[in-house]
Amino acid sequence: MPKIAIVYHSGYGHNAVVAEHIAQGVQSVPGATSTLYKADALTNPDAGPWAELAAADAIIFGSPTYMGSAAAPMKQFMDASSKTWATQGWKNKIAAGFTVSASWSGDKLSTLNQFAVFAAQHGMIWAGTGIMPGNNNSKGSTNDINRVGSFLGLMAQANADEGPDVAPPQADRKTAELFGARIAEVASRWAKAAA
Repeated sequence: MPKIAIVYHSGYGHNAVVAEHIAQGVQSVPGATSTLYKADALTNPDAGPWAELAAADAIIFGSPTYMGSAAAPMKQFMDASSKTWATQGWKNKIAAGFTVSASWSGDKLSTLNQFAVFAAQHGMIWAGTGIMPGNNNSKGSTNDINRVGSFLGLMAQANADEGPDVAPPQADRKTAELFGARIAEVASRWAKAAA
């Protein structure tokens, strides 16, 4: 029964939509549970739900990509995790990441790399999307799953002039659900192997 923690920041609501769809995907796996945590509330490791993160089987990190990296509130959470890092409290947990930007590229890979390095420093085991890219031939469309074509982590795109009721589009929301299910399955398999 894997417990998946989703720690995220969302500046304009787009990344929150992605986090919610990831949570739905997690919960589609029998026995898996997901809990959403706003990074803004996790800046003091001596207060808040840090013990819940320690009890999770996997932690999925999410932030919009601003200026080529994770947003400041997410970075503040990452920096606050140094006490956990010092004791390797998340060692051997599954880790994954997701990000949104208005541009198709938007340097989102930089944010995912930032999360992967962060997870590696914590001794975590990184899991990618496991989803083949869509929209990569003449028969493809922007309605395809994994239309941005990311393997390292989930990338979504949200037009800057559209609110979270519209953007990211349905293809990215469905991709988020598949990603959440994958991470729950990986965490479940990892927990069984470790038992």
